[in-house]
Amino acid sequence: MNTLHSLISSLFLFSCFLPLLLSFSPPQTHLPKQCLDDQRSPLLQLQQHLYYAPNFTFSSNFDLWDVNTDCCSWEGVTCDAYGHVVGMDLSYKSLSGSIHPIFNLHRLQRLNLAGNNFNTTLFSYGFDKLQNLTHLNLSSSCFHGQIPVEISFLKRLVSLDLSNQGSCYLRYYTILDPYRGVYTYNDPLPYELQQPLKLENPNFKTLIKNLRFLTELYSDGVNISTQSAKWCETTSLVLSNLRVLSLSYCGLKGPLCSSLSRLSFLSKLILDLNPISYLPPNFLEISPRLVSLSLRNCNLSGHFPTEILLSPKIQSIDISANDQLMGQLPEFPANNALLSCHFMTQISVENYPNQLVILPQSIGNLKFLTNLELSYCKLFGPIPSSIANLSHLVNFDISSNKLSGSIHSSLFTLPSLKILFLGDNQLVGKIDEFPNASSSLIQELYIGNNYLTRPIPKSILQLPRLERIYIESNSFSSMKLDMFVQLKNLKDLELYNVSLLIESDNRSLTFPQLESLSLRSCNLTEFPEFIKRQDKLVDLDLSNNHIHGVVPNWLWKSSLSSLNLSFNVIDFPKKLPLSDANFSFPMLGQLLLESCNISAFPEFLKSQENLEELDLSTNKISGAIPNWVWKKSLRYLNLANNHLSSLDQLLPNQSSTSSQTSLTRPICNLSQLRNFNASHNNLSGTIPNCLGKMNYLYLLDLQGNNFSGMLPKFSKAAQLQILKISENRLEGKLPRSLAECSHLEVLDVGNNKMNDTFPFWLEKLPYLTVLILRENRFYGQIKHRFVFPTLDVLDIASNQFSGEQSIDFLQPTRLRSLKIGGNKLEGKLSRSLANCKALEVLDLGNNMVHDTFPFWLEKLPSLKVVILRANRFYGTITKFNTERGFPKLRILDIASNNFSGDLSIEFLQSLKAMMQLTNEDKAKLDYIGENYYQDSVTIFNKGIELFYEKILATLTCLDLSSNSFHGRIPEEIQMLRSLKVLNLSYNSFSGEIPVAVQNLKDLESLDLSQNELSGKIPPQLTTLTFLEALNLSYNPLEGSIPQGNQFSTFSNDSYRGNPKLCGQPLSKKCNENGLPVPPPPGEEEQSWLYAMSTWKIVLIGYGSGLVAGLCIGYTVLNELGNKWVD
Repeated sequence: MNTLHSLISSLFLFSCFLPLLLSFSPPQTHLPKQCLDDQRSPLLQLQQHLYYAPNFTFSSNFDLWDVNTDCCSWEGVTCDAYGHVVGMDLSYKSLSGSIHPIFNLHRLQRLNLAGNNFNTTLFSYGFDKLQNLTHLNLSSSCFHGQIPVEISFLKRLVSLDLSNQGSCYLRYYTILDPYRGVYTYNDPLPYELQQPLKLENPNFKTLIKNLRFLTELYSDGVNISTQSAKWCETTSLVLSNLRVLSLSYCGLKGPLCSSLSRLSFLSKLILDLNPISYLPPNFLEISPRLVSLSLRNCNLSGHFPTEILLSPKIQSIDISANDQLMGQLPEFPANNALLSCHFMTQISVENYPNQLVILPQSIGNLKFLTNLELSYCKLFGPIPSSIANLSHLVNFDISSNKLSGSIHSSLFTLPSLKILFLGDNQLVGKIDEFPNASSSLIQELYIGNNYLTRPIPKSILQLPRLERIYIESNSFSSMKLDMFVQLKNLKDLELYNVSLLIESDNRSLTFPQLESLSLRSCNLTEFPEFIKRQDKLVDLDLSNNHIHGVVPNWLWKSSLSSLNLSFNVIDFPKKLPLSDANFSFPMLGQLLLESCNISAFPEFLKSQENLEELDLSTNKISGAIPNWVWKKSLRYLNLANNHLSSLDQLLPNQSSTSSQTSLTRPICNLSQLRNFNASHNNLSGTIPNCLGKMNYLYLLDLQGNNFSGMLPKFSKAAQLQILKISENRLEGKLPRSLAECSHLEVLDVGNNKMNDTFPFWLEKLPYLTVLILRENRFYGQIKHRFVFPTLDVLDIASNQFSGEQSIDFLQPTRLRSLKIGGNKLEGKLSRSLANCKALEVLDLGNNMVHDTFPFWLEKLPSLKVVILRANRFYGTITKFNTERGFPKLRILDIASNNFSGDLSIEFLQSLKAMMQLTNEDKAKLDYIGENYYQDSVTIFNKGIELFYEKILATLTCLDLSSNSFHGRIPEEIQMLRSLKVLNLSYNSFSGEIPVAVQNLKDLESLDLSQNELSGKIPPQLTTLTFLEALNLSYNPLEGSIPQGNQFSTFSNDSYRGNPKLCGQPLSKKCNENGLPVPPPPGEEEQSWLYAMSTWKIVLIGYGSGLVAGLCIGYTVLNELGNKWVD
C-alpha cells in the first residue's frame, strides 16, 4: 500500500509541473531554423579561409555554400531550434587552409573534419573554446606534431578520433608521385610521417584524465611511446564508459593489463601493430563483451584462448601476423554470430606446437560469416564440405597451409563469394565443372602451388566478373594462352611455372585489355606478340624464361610503369625511335633486369627521370658507375654481383682521390634512397660519408668489396634497419653514431680489420636482432650488466675476446644463434644457456672452455647445431635422459677435446634428430636461419676444413675425432639413419668395423682413420651408394678390400697404413686366402705425412653427390696442404 501511495503522489506532482516544464522546452523542431548573425559570420569567414586542395596544392576556392541562403541549410551545417550551429561535417572534401573561425561557434557539439588535406599542426587552434563539443573527428587530415592540451579540457567529449594521419600522407605521396604505387611495410612512409601526431606534453594520461564521458577513442598512428607501458592501466582507471578503443601503431608496449576487465562496456578493441607481447591470464573475462577484436602483428606468443570464438557477441576477430601465437579451433555451434575471422597464425593442438590441425566440419555453422582468412595456420586434411553452407562468405583465404584432398566445385558456387585463395597447399586431383558460372561474383582466384592436374575447368574460364587469376606451379597439362580470351573483365593475369603454349599467330588474339601481366617461368623463348595490342598494361613480368635477343620496340608501352625481364638473356637496341611520333617511351617507375647477361648500363636509362627501383644485379657490368645512373628519384638500387670498380665516374682532369673527397659525389644526390645494394663487386676507396646522412635509407649492403678506411658516421640515418659491410678492408672503431639509428635491426661488420671493444653501447637499440662482428680484431672481456632485449643472433667468432664466457647480457628467450668460437674465452660453459629455449645454433669451438659434456643442453627443444671442438672439455659422455634427448640436433662436433671412455649407447640414443629420415627432408632444400640471416658452419674431415655459407636443414654430421674414446664402436650407431658425415678418427676405438654401418644409407663421408680397428672391412659397406669419401687409414685392418659401387672410386689414400690390406686400389694383390702377396724388395710404405697431404675425396659415384654440393658457396681451407678434388 505504501508503494502504491508513493506512486500516486509522484504522478500527481508530475502532472502539476508538466505545464511549467513545457514552457521552458525548446520550440518544436518543425519550426523553421533561422541562422543567427553571430553564427553566420564565422561560417562566412571559414569559407574564405578554406580552399580545395585535392592534390595538396590550391585548386579552387571553397564555394560549397550559397551566401544568399540561410546558413542552417548549408551542406554540412546543423543548427538547433534557436539557430545555433551545433554540428559541422566537412569530411572528405579535400580541404586545406585555416579552420580558426570554427572556434567562434561556441555551441558546436559535433565537428567532423576527417579526410582532408590540412597539412598543419593543431597547436594554434583554441579547442578549449568548444566546451559543448561531444564528438570530434580529425582523422586522416594530415595534422602533425604535438596534440594540444586544450583537447583535454573538452569534458563533454563522447567520441574522439585523431587516427590515421599517416594515411593522409600516404595519399599525399601517391598523388605527388604516382609511380611510387602503394606503400607497404617494406616500403614505408618517411618515419616522421608514419606517426605524424604525438603525445609527449601533454602525455596520454594528461589527455584523457578529464574525458570521463568518453565512449569512443580512436588514436591509431598517434605516437604515445613516452608512456607506452602505462597506457593500459591509465585507460582502465579513467575511461570507465569506453565502448571502442582503437590504438593501432601507437608504440604501445605490453603486456595487455588485467585491469581492462574493468571496462564493462568495452565492445571493440583494436591494438594492431603494437608489441604488446602477450595477453593477461584473465583475458577471457574481457572478451565475452567484445564484438570486435583485432590484435594483428602484436608480437603475441603462447596460447591464444580461441574460446572467444564461441562468445555469443563476437563478430570480428583478427590475430594475424603473430608468428609465435598458437591456438586450436573449437567446434562451432549452430548460428554462431561470427562475421569475420582472420588468423594467419599457428593453429595447433594444445601442448603440441608442431602437430597439424584439421579444419573442423562445424565451421559450416558460421552461417553469417563474410570473411574467413586462415592462411599460414598449419592446417591439414581436406577442405570441409560444410563450407558450402556459408552463403554470406565474401572472402575465403586458406592459402599457405598443408591442406590436401580435392577442391570441391561447390566452392565456386557460393552465392556471395568474391575472393577465393586456395594456393600454397597440397591439394590434388582435378577441379570439376560447376553450374551457373555466369551468376558467380568471384573477382579474384588463386589456386597456385598445389598438385592439381588435368585442364582448368571451362567453368572457371566463364566467370564473368573475374578480374584477377593466379595459377602457379601445379601439374596442369600445358596451357594455351587463348583459353583466357573469354574473361572479358580480366585485368590481372599471373601464370608462374606452367608450360604455356602461345600459338604462332597469337598476334590475332582478341585478348582482354590487361593492367598487369605476369608470365614468369613459363618456358617462353620469345616476346609474346599479343602484347603489342595491350595498350593499358601497367605491370609486365616476363622473368625466368628462356627469352633471347633484343627487346622489341613495341614492348615499351607508354602506359608501362613496371617491367621485369630478369633471368633472360637479352639486349637493348643501340638506338630507340624517339623521334617517331608514334613511339612514346614509358617513364618507368620500376625496372628489374637481374641476371640478364648485360655487360653495360642500358643507354635508355639516361631519360628515365622517374625511375624509383632499378635492379641490375648479377650481370657482367664492369668499370665505374656512370653519373647519369644516379637518378634523384631512385629509392631502390641493386647493383650486386657485378664487376663494378668505382661508385664515381671520373670527369676530365679529375683524380679518384678528389672524386671521393668531393662533397658532390653523384650518389649523394639520391636524397630519397631507401635501399642500396652494391655487394660483391670490386668497389674500392672509402664509403661515401653522405650514406650516413640519408634520412630515408633503411638498407645498405656493401659487403664483399674492397672498401677501406673507416665506416662513416650514421648520425642522420634515422630509418636505417639493415647495415651489411662485411668482407671489406675497413679499419678503426665502430662509429658511436650507430647508437642513434633507433630502427637498426641487422648490423654485419664481419671480415674486416676493425679494432674495438665489444659494443655494449648498442644495447640501447630497441630492435637490434642480428649483430655480426666475426673475423675482426675486437678484444677485451665480455661482461655487462644490461641486456640486449631483442638480439637473437650474435656472431663474434674469430676475434680476440678473452676472459670467462658469459651470456648474461643477452635475452635468453630471444637468442637463436650464438657463435663465439675462435677467441680466448675460458672457464665453464655458461649454465644460462639452459634458459635459451629458442637456441638453434651454438658454436664455441676453438676457445679454452674447461668443462664436462653439457648434457643439460638436452632441455633446448630447438637446438640444431652444436660445435664444441678444440676446447678443453673432458670426461665421459654418459648422463643422458634418453626419453628427451636432442630432438632437433643434426650437427654435433666435439672433436679435439679430452673426452674419454666408451661411446655409450645412451649417448647415441639421445641423438633423436639423427635417427629421423623422411622423404620430406630429402625433398626440401631448407636452410637453418631466418630470411634476414642464414647460419653458416665449418665442418672438418681429416685435415680439410669446409665452410658452408648456408646450412642445409638435412645436413647431419657427427664428429667425435681427436679425443680419447676407446672400446668397440657400438652396433647401435646404425640408429643414426640420417647421418651424412661420420668422423671417429684419431681415437682408440678397437675391434671390428660394425657391419651395422651398412644401414646408414645416407652416409656420404666416413672417417675411421687413426684408430685400432682390426679385422676385415665388411663387404656390406659397398651397399652405401651415397658414400663418396672414405678414410680407413692407419688401422690394423686386414684382408681384401671389398669391390663394387662406390668402393671402385676410392684411391690408395683411403687405406694407407694398413699393411695387411690387399686388393684394388692398392698395388698389393691378394692370394687365394684373401691375404696380401708380399711386395717386391725395395717397395716401402709411404710416410704418414705424404698420406695426409695427398688424400683426396672423389666426387664420382652412384649417389646424388656429397651434401657439400647442395650447400651454396662453400670455401675450402687447407691447413696441411690437402686439396678437394672435383
